[in-house]
Amino acid sequence: MKILVLNGSPRPNGNTAKMVGVFREVAEKNGHEVVCFNVCKMNIKGCLACEYCHGKGQGTCVQKDDMQEIYKELKDTEMLVLAAPIYYHGISGQLKCVIDRFYSALYPTASESLRKTAMFLSSGDPDMYDGAKFSYDGDFLGYLGLEGCGIFTNHDNDVFGKIRKMADSL
Repeated sequence: MKILVLNGSPRPNGNTAKMVGVFREVAEKNGHEVVCFNVCKMNIKGCLACEYCHGKGQGTCVQKDDMQEIYKELKDTEMLVLAAPIYYHGISGQLKCVIDRFYSALYPTASESLRKTAMFLSSGDPDMYDGAKFSYDGDFLGYLGLEGCGIFTNHDNDVFGKIRKMADSL
């Protein structure tokens, strides 16, 4: 299975990166192809709401930035993992820009290959995950109809064990 991981944390050795690392290690050990992007180090602009992608662009975005690398990988990805710290009750702005830009590639439906999703979240406060969970449930499970493989938070006592178990079950 091809898995695309979008890491929205600017901290290369933070909790989010550790969760991504554990997942990647187990998934690759089990023969899956894992492609990771640290979106905080990429030049990705916000959606312009110009509708070029749904007119002349026929599914392609008018902006030519680093998002092109993600679009290329997204075409045949079977699982999407979103990983981010929580800032003001939601995912990081860098990852939010990427998700907004999915409008050209995943609207009105996900690609044929994309079937599964999971989310890794990190916060210093155990009560700050509701905004990110709302987006995951509504946008990825509800709207796109993807199979949810779970939301994993660093406040879970055994988050790394649960991530390993999920990656082993793919």
